[in-house]
Amino acid sequence: MVCRKCGMRVPKSSNNPIVSVTNKLERTVPVLEQESAGLPTTKAKCPECGNDTAYWWLRQLRAADESEVRFFRCTKCGNTWREYD
Repeated sequence: MVCRKCGMRVPKSSNNPIVSVTNKLERTVPVLEQESAGLPTTKAKCPECGNDTAYWWLRQLRAADESEVRFFRCTKCGNTWREYD
């Protein structure tokens, strides 16, 4: 076996299984401090208070070939939620 990154070569033995462990990355979602912050508004029903107007913005959270995530923040109570396409 050959490491794609560093080129190190290790012979594979048939009686020793190879296990790879990866750590899950923690992702933080940016929180907007100012309510208006120049963001556009749209008609979206808040799941907390039922208000029908929310600020919205887009963020690329996954791989570049996947769609963006749409975030909403209620103009009344400030609740933030997201929508995946």
